[in-house]
Amino acid sequence: MNLIPINGIDITIISVYIAALLAIGFFYKKKHTNANPAEVLFLSGRSLKWYQVGFSIFSTNVSPMYLVGYCGIAYTTGMVTANFDWLAWGFLMLLCFVFIPHYLTNKISTMPEFLLRRYGKLSHAFMSYYTMFSTLIVWVSFVLFTGGIVVAQITGVSFWVAALIIALLAISYTVKGGLGAIVRTGLFQSVIVIGVTIILGILALIKIGGISELYAKTPKEFWSIFRPSTDKEYPWHAIILGYPVIGIWYWCTDQTIVQRTLAAKNIAEGQKGAWLVALLKALMPFIFLMPGIYCLILYPHLQNPDHAYVTIISGVLPVGLIGLALGALIAALMNDVAMGLNAFSTVFSMDVYARKINPNATPEDISRVGKWVIVISAAIAVLLAILISRSGKGLFNLSQAVGVFLAPPLSAVFLLGVLWKRATARAAELTLFIGSAVCLGIGICHVTDYPQKDFWPHYMLMAFYMMVALVLFMIIVSLLTPRPPKQFELATLKESYNQSNARFSFLIVGMWLLLAVGMFILYYLFR
Repeated sequence: MNLIPINGIDITIISVYIAALLAIGFFYKKKHTNANPAEVLFLSGRSLKWYQVGFSIFSTNVSPMYLVGYCGIAYTTGMVTANFDWLAWGFLMLLCFVFIPHYLTNKISTMPEFLLRRYGKLSHAFMSYYTMFSTLIVWVSFVLFTGGIVVAQITGVSFWVAALIIALLAISYTVKGGLGAIVRTGLFQSVIVIGVTIILGILALIKIGGISELYAKTPKEFWSIFRPSTDKEYPWHAIILGYPVIGIWYWCTDQTIVQRTLAAKNIAEGQKGAWLVALLKALMPFIFLMPGIYCLILYPHLQNPDHAYVTIISGVLPVGLIGLALGALIAALMNDVAMGLNAFSTVFSMDVYARKINPNATPEDISRVGKWVIVISAAIAVLLAILISRSGKGLFNLSQAVGVFLAPPLSAVFLLGVLWKRATARAAELTLFIGSAVCLGIGICHVTDYPQKDFWPHYMLMAFYMMVALVLFMIIVSLLTPRPPKQFELATLKESYNQSNARFSFLIVGMWLLLAVGMFILYYLFR
């Protein structure tokens, strides 16, 4: 059953939009001087400009699950989840001034490569397989799962056909144009999604009767981003303490996010790209969260809050714009799948194939294997998505726990690896292996309410406790084990700036200061 009735005009617009996106991706071609085929496929020849870095990360962050889920949460709770956008700026600033200079000066291509050069082979092996697992299962498969449901609802085709179509469309330009094609389709996608959603908000506000009517008809607590510490869903202290753990992991160590900054033309372009993402994250609640509140006022009796996004689209947008909004939603699915497949292939080709299976592989060999891996991993992801669709919601909840509860060990290992030269390989290995096992075990117990409901604190608070424990554990083990040998001493942060001549640009610092002032004002207004 279709949630949105669409006519011939909307279908035509959806078709034209998808065709335009594919044309941008499929026919993308850029000449790279002394091009390394593997770097072109996976890092776009390290040639991306700041706006390409920023908008491509933004397009990945604004996934269909985000669009639909965010609107649904706003329908029931209001602005409280804006915290997950507004707190991101601090960790994007950390990415900008700490991680980007370190990664780019040391010529890091993947997150496992960083652990190899900083801690050694065992940490590298862990990160390689963890990244592939999380990217293919937790990222690509669940995006296909969500996308298959959305496309099936719109078109009426079966779920597996919808998932297969999305995967094939994503493969078509990913194999042909690599990361460069994904970035350019993401840039196009970001502009359209922002534009359509702004129009949606304006038309909804007009239909409500203006800002005064909006405030009059909305529960007062919907405008506060801080809930009491006794609130079971979003206690303020759990959000403030727990988000940094997830923020470091997601924004500074996740391959699908960081890969775009690794592909930047230079450190300054990567830093400005991170700033652009932070600016867009500051604006996102007004663009993507508010429609959920508008929907509550216009359609207050929805049985399922997750239908708020499609309800407001069908109820407010005119014919034509409905097609554009749905086309943007489908395109977002394609872009997320494409980025996930490219990230999986990057790690497999550069960290498994080129280092373990065939150490003598040429860049041409790596590029060829990478393209085949994109196709094969897409097929596996479709099969996994079909299995997930037949397994109920338990697996989805478990996938969320995998991300949240594996963040603490990774955040601790990367943060200390960049900031503290004394951190040792043995400490990193024990933190990764033992810490991940413990965190994942706690996560499973948390999701399944074992040994009883309300036994565990809020999951964000648990992430904070585990992060503190693992940082202390890693510091103690590092102090009890021999200093790292010279081969594991990457350039320090200060040396990174000196070696790359990437001084603290007054322009970049000023941009972040202005953003900090803006964030302070937002928190004051919505306190």
